[in-house]
Amino acid sequence: MTPHYSIIKMKRILLYTLCLSLFLTACDKDDAFKPDDKSVPPPSTAYTGIDESYGADPLQKMDIYLPAGRSRATTKVMILIHGGAWVIGDKADEDFAPVVDSLRRRLPDWAIFNLNYRLAGGFPFNFFPTQENDIKAAITYIYNQRTRFSISDKWVLGGASAGGHLALLQGYKNSGGLIKPRAIVNYFGPSDMQDMEDHPGAESPGKQALQLLCNGTEQASSPINYIDAQTPPTITLQGLDDQLVLPAQQEALHAKLQANGVPQKLEKYPGEGHDDFSAATMSKSFDQVQEFLNQHVK
Repeated sequence: MTPHYSIIKMKRILLYTLCLSLFLTACDKDDAFKPDDKSVPPPSTAYTGIDESYGADPLQKMDIYLPAGRSRATTKVMILIHGGAWVIGDKADEDFAPVVDSLRRRLPDWAIFNLNYRLAGGFPFNFFPTQENDIKAAITYIYNQRTRFSISDKWVLGGASAGGHLALLQGYKNSGGLIKPRAIVNYFGPSDMQDMEDHPGAESPGKQALQLLCNGTEQASSPINYIDAQTPPTITLQGLDDQLVLPAQQEALHAKLQANGVPQKLEKYPGEGHDDFSAATMSKSFDQVQEFLNQHVK
């Protein structure tokens, strides 16, 4: 991918701003949801389930990859959340699917759940905290189905950009909930929405657009505000030329993690921007993630 001001990135920012300017009212579906009655083969057999529903909305879907030989005692879980500035994107996007494939190869004994969530860039307009609530609903669904899936309580949350933000927010804000993640993997996700508004990067959609999206939830939607001594270990992968989510976001995040005694690692890549890591950097980042997980997810 072309670094920095790529055509795709500029389209995303334009779409982000237009969507946030056009839709001024929010509306959540209240439909009753009944879980899919999809059979899963015995643990001795691998299973792939595409577009399993965790809610009533068509966007509340997940892809499920369960390894052969799994068990409730040993099978670790990776929850993946795609990016797209909260307004676009999909779990099957061409720039996210290779990430899923790489992790499946590197973590063959893990169960992987790849999530979609309701996007802000559509109608009805889904303000924050819709996206946060969807990730929480997906976590609850997986937890309630853990016997059917034959998975353990050793969970990791990971995401890129907006997905990194949602992974951090779920892992930090709800660390005392159903599942306390063993680790968080954050690829260039923002941790402080108020700071995003007050100190925008050159590629930022602008303060007004972010204010519209946040809908007054800047503090409640900022993972950095929930850090304490119980926060899960966190690794962040950040390009130093990122002009959308500035490196200062990650510096502040990891300074607070360190101050609270939370195991953490901040990997910084000179010459890399936002969502356009080179193949070599991406491979290196996977190595660093794998090392971090081996250390903290026993």
